[in-house]
Parts: sequence; C-alpha cells; structure tokens
Amino acid sequence: MFQTVLIANRGEIAVRIIRTLRRLGIRSVAVYSDADAQAPHVRAADVALRIGPARAAESYLNIDRVIDAAVRSGAEAIHPGYGFLSENAGFAAACAAAGLTYIGPDPRATEIMGDKISAKQRVEADGVAGIPGRAEPGMTDEQLISAADEIGYPVLVKPSAGGGGKGMIDVHRRDDVPDAVATARRIARAAFGDDTLFLEKLITSPRHIEVQILADTRGNVIHLGERECSLQRRHQKVIEEAPSSLLDTDTRARIGAAACDVARSVDYTGAGTVEFLVSADAPEEFFFMEMNTRLQVEHPVTEQVTGIDLVEQQLLIAAGEPLSIAQDDVTFTGHAVEARLYAEDAQFLPQAGTVEYVSFPDDVRVDSGIAAGTTVSADYDPMLAKIIAHDSTRGGALQRLGRALDATVVFGVTTNTSFLRDLVDDGSVRRGTMDTTTIDRRVVGAASAAVPERVWLTAALAAHDARWNNAGRTPWASPSGWRLGAPPRAIETRMRHGDDERRIAVSGRPENACVDGQLAAVRGSGHHRLVTVDGETVPATILRAHADIWVHDGQMSRCFHLVERDSARETRRHADASEPELRSPMPGTVVAVPVAPGDNVDAGDTVLVIEAMKMEHRITAPAAGTVTLAASLNQTVAKDAIVATIAAADPAVSAEPSHEDARHRGDDA
Repeated sequence: MFQTVLIANRGEIAVRIIRTLRRLGIRSVAVYSDADAQAPHVRAADVALRIGPARAAESYLNIDRVIDAAVRSGAEAIHPGYGFLSENAGFAAACAAAGLTYIGPDPRATEIMGDKISAKQRVEADGVAGIPGRAEPGMTDEQLISAADEIGYPVLVKPSAGGGGKGMIDVHRRDDVPDAVATARRIARAAFGDDTLFLEKLITSPRHIEVQILADTRGNVIHLGERECSLQRRHQKVIEEAPSSLLDTDTRARIGAAACDVARSVDYTGAGTVEFLVSADAPEEFFFMEMNTRLQVEHPVTEQVTGIDLVEQQLLIAAGEPLSIAQDDVTFTGHAVEARLYAEDAQFLPQAGTVEYVSFPDDVRVDSGIAAGTTVSADYDPMLAKIIAHDSTRGGALQRLGRALDATVVFGVTTNTSFLRDLVDDGSVRRGTMDTTTIDRRVVGAASAAVPERVWLTAALAAHDARWNNAGRTPWASPSGWRLGAPPRAIETRMRHGDDERRIAVSGRPENACVDGQLAAVRGSGHHRLVTVDGETVPATILRAHADIWVHDGQMSRCFHLVERDSARETRRHADASEPELRSPMPGTVVAVPVAPGDNVDAGDTVLVIEAMKMEHRITAPAAGTVTLAASLNQTVAKDAIVATIAAADPAVSAEPSHEDARHRGDDA
C-alpha cells in the first residue's frame, strides 16, 4: 500500500478521501489555490501545497503544477477525486511519466470512455443498446443542425468530453439549435478543453439509473448495485438513492451484468460508473448513456447500503491488489438517500460569500467541504456538502433525510436547503414515481414559498436584540423608544427577504418586547436562542452578519437584509425607465458579448453572458433600444453590478431587465 497520496482536488471530496487515507494510516497531501488557502481540506491533510491562483485553469486544472506538487511532497500516487482532471487521459499519462501511480483506470480506458462518442460506438458494437442519435467525431455546426432535423425534436446537445451535465442543452425548436450549439461548444471548451459535440434524442419520462462497478488488474469485474439519479435539474443531479425503486430483480441483474460488460470492453480497472437511461413506461429496457471513469459524487449511497469503502477499494486496486470481494459477496442492506447542498438561491443562481456559521446533524453521514469562515468562491462549483441518510426502508431513509435537512444550518451564504426539504416531501418522490423532468415540472415553485409570519417577527426581534446589545447603557443610546415626557415609541425595523419587504415595529427590551403588537421575547446567548412570539416558543439559531440577519427556526435558514433607508434597488426601480440598467444576477465573469456598443437590439436579445460556478446566465434586453456596454469580455463583475444599459427606442417602454434560465454546469454527474 502507498505511504503518501496527493489529492488533486478540493472541497468535500478532498476531505472525504483524506478521511479514508487517515483510517488506513496513509499520509495525505492536499493542494490548494489562493482562494482555498484556509479551506477545510487544507487543514484536514497532513501536508498542503499551493499550486496557483484561484482560477482553476491556473491551479486545479494545471497538470504540470499538480505533478510538481506530488513530486515535491514525496507522494507515490495521486487521487483525482471527481471533476477537474479526473477524466483527463493526459493527466493519467503525465502521472505515469512522472513515476506516479494514478488512482484510476489507465489512459486508454479513460480516453475511450471519456469521449462519449467513442464510448457509445464501442458499447453498441458489443451489443449494448444506446440512445438513438448522431454521434460522429468532428461534426460541424451545420452538420449538427442538420442531424437535429433528422433525429426529430426534442433533441439533447451533448459535449463528447467530460461529464456532470456540463454543456448539455435541451432543444425543442429548430430555431434554438444554433444558439444551443454555440453555447455547448463554449462550455465544453472551457470545462474540458474539447468542444466536440454530438446529439441524442431526448427521451420523455426518463429515469436515470447508474451502476457502480469495481475492476482489478487481474480481469475481475463486479458491480455494487444501482443508484437512482432521476431527480435532476438542468442535467445536474440533486438527490440520489440506492437502490432504485423502479427495477425488478431480473432487470437489476441484467443491468448490472451489462455494466460489467461495458467495463470489460475497455479492460477497465478501478472504480467506475456506467450510466443508463430507462423509460418509466418500459422499465425492463435500458439504454447506455456513458461511463464515468472516476468516483461519483453520489458514491456514498452505495457505500451505505453495501458497507464497502469505495476509496479504499480504489487504493487497493491501484496498488495492484486483486479484488477481495466476489460478486456473490456483495450484499445490500436497507436504503440510502443523498441530498446535495448547493450555494444557490431559489432560482438556482449560484451564490458566493463567506460562511459565517454552519451546523450539521450528527445522526446522519455528512460529507462537507465548508466550515465557519470558509469563502465560497465564484471560481468553483457551488456544491458545499452532501447529506446522506440510511435506514432499513426507503420511506425511513427519506424521513431521516428530511429531519437532517431541518437540522442543517448555514449562515452567510444562501443555500438550497429549503428546496431540498420540499423535494423530499414531494408526492412523486415519496411514491418513487419521479423522473428526470420532475423538478422542472412540479417542484421548482416550492422553493419560493412565502416566509411564515413568525419567522419575519423572529428576524425583527433578532435585529432589535443586536441593536440593544451594541448600544450604550443610557436611555439616550438604547433602542428602547424611550422619550423624555412621552410614552415610549416603537422602533421600526425594515427588512427585505428576496423581493418581499416588511416594516415591523419593535419596542421594549429584547427579553420583554412587543413586536407588531404581539408580546415577544428572546432568551439565551450566542447563536442559539429561544424566541417567543405571542406565546409560541421556537428554538432559533440567529446570526447578524453586517446588514443581514440570518434565522434558522428548526425548519430552514433564511436571510433578511436590514434596510435602514431607501435601498439602491428601490431607487433603481424609480429611475428613468428609458435607459433600464442590466445588472449581473451573480458574481462572475463575462464570457460572451454578442453585441457591440451602439447596436440596436430587440426585446429578448442576448446582450451578455455571465459565467460563475460553472453556470452560464444570459442577460437579455428588456425592450428594444440601443446598447451601451458597461462590462467587457473576460471582465469579472460583482453581483448586481451594472453590465449594460438600453436606451429604449420608445421612451414610454418600461421594463425590468430580464434573465433567461441559467444553464447549470455542475462539477459532477
């Protein structure tokens, strides 16, 4: 076994790999960019080496710098994790050339399966059915457009390299194909250095089923069962589980055998995942999609039901050991469900910032890459952690996951916790009848549910408490509303949550207050308080960070912005509508500017494309007019920064800037 292993990755997967290395007594080496100098994976490792600035291309994706760090640290092997260089055949070859063991398949298998076109051709030649479409190397834009017409709409545009849903775009109309192709090429080129594309027929009511395999260097190949990964949005998985509720015993055996055949076709070694698409209307049929030649984000659910540490198996196989597990030795116990915690808002737009406070439940498995003080950078994927629940039944596992999400508290960065909680309770999820379109069709609206009244009042009381604690001891300084010769006056607290704004009157000391005419009190110290409003007591976690009040009331975390005076946002709404300002909805980089200063545009035309955290977002013209640009190609912009203005052709036209749905480019499938 190796003495020292370098992890060529960051975040929760680096922390998770380090955990197994520590258990096996192997020295761990972390690498980090400037953005990650204080990250949890850096602190968890035995040794940590800087490899460059925040931009991934100059750090985590720079093969020479990663290899140099491994050599300097005395590492014998490199674990690539997932994302970044994990499916880069050139990286695997560079490891071998430097005398380092790459913990993964050999470059040949990585190259064949890393190219979805060659993988599709290989497995179909071996008799495994693939999804109908056109998969030919080097197809031009014109050929792709023509192929889409031949296949028939809807179609799916897919990059041949990489994975994780990056660059995958649904197209339902011929007019949208050119733009989809251009976008997919740009994403693929930036993420994988290869903009080769192909097309597949978009299958309706699909279920996404994948099979975990292990293969050693002696020709032994086994599978560890399947995972259900149908809960996705924009081809990015959100909640995964094992086993699938769709497959019967016969289909489970056949799909497992097919996955092993796919691995054998390229003499695969290590841990890998073979992905299939299954129609909910014909679950006995399955179609090969791709093989991921690495560990998957969702690997913990397989570990939970099999009791097998997949990272340990990767290490043993890379060290030349034969599999110690035969197919008949693999047993499955209970059910496991995993939820991915992202830094994103209700519209799935990525969020950046500093984690001010974090608390996870201790009765479920949590693979986390954050801690208090962690900077969530726009340079990387927005996934923060994974919460994994295991129980004897599927219903029990979903209940445990729901309770775990209730107990998850993250302040300082907006997360998708409430969306995940709603998703767990969705009827089709509970029944096990969901498919890959469930989120888009039925669940998205739940993420923007109204904030309960008691949470607004709790936030107002928390703000009042913060003011009281920061004030002096004299009545002139305390925010009690005390007035000489007159009854006390309530202090008005003005707050905003998303687009909702409230004015709430608070008077008295925090421990004996009146909030909007209701008796209230806050007791306790630190972040954990007991808040009573009109007789109802709620254990709340409260934090004030600058102008924000964060409240977790036992169900979810919410952020309220304190508005002491007219905000810039409100001022903008009353500004001259003849030149509406287009603002960036997230911090990021301008990756495309299809217009020039002075161009005339129509309503809905794309003015700029902003990329952050592997997501692209189009900024479109709200009305016809003339463009003035305030940002240029490759420029970094802050959230809410003005990037352009439109001098409306008709001064009477008044509209807010519009934003197309973002196209998510997650780090892993």
